[in-house]
Amino acid sequence: MSEPMISLKEITRVYDVGAEKVYALAGVDVDIHNNEYLSIMGPSGSGKSTLMNIIGCLDSPSGGLYNFEGESVHTMDDNQLASIRNQKIGFVFQTFNLLPKLTALRNVELPLIYANIPKDERMVQANLALEKVGLGDRVKHKPNELSGGQRQRVAIARALVTNPAIILADEPTGNLDSKSGEEIMKLFDELHAQGNTIILVTHEAYIAEHADRTITILDGKINTDITKHIKRDVS
Repeated sequence: MSEPMISLKEITRVYDVGAEKVYALAGVDVDIHNNEYLSIMGPSGSGKSTLMNIIGCLDSPSGGLYNFEGESVHTMDDNQLASIRNQKIGFVFQTFNLLPKLTALRNVELPLIYANIPKDERMVQANLALEKVGLGDRVKHKPNELSGGQRQRVAIARALVTNPAIILADEPTGNLDSKSGEEIMKLFDELHAQGNTIILVTHEAYIAEHADRTITILDGKINTDITKHIKRDVS
């Protein structure tokens, strides 16, 4: 098997709460390979969100080793970490995090502005990303002119626009009705079939079922790590 894209060894995350030390993560070992479709599950307070934040370089572990594409994350400076977050990982959040005064196109364009991509190139890439999620006819609409499912599609297009190695989604259907949620999950299935690495954080079993591999976190440790083989129809 090839080298993992992400390798976590004995990862801990400790918070000081008064005089006590609280372990959000208490020694996590996990490897994630290119084009995996992984779900991370666990009850509230289990450590799954902390694990997601560390994978996404939004937080730093208290101990252990994190290698991303063969590079040691703990030796990286702020600029290198920001580069990973902006270019290597596409984030999709439950609350969409769209800027209300900007059109769908401008919202999707934002990561490219931060990456100093020229304007003409930005416009092409942002339009392509919106077409990829089925919103090519909604580029001039602002978030309040879109349904919840459409807003999440804009957020996914924004995550895709830099052609990241990984899509990291935190409760991506949490604010959607069941029909819109299933449409978003079908989109993730299609993105995985096209070669994207997908990591979902969820507490919903029916969402986790879309993934080929499910890790459950309990009390800051991996409780189960189950891989299944799915023949997926994304037609």
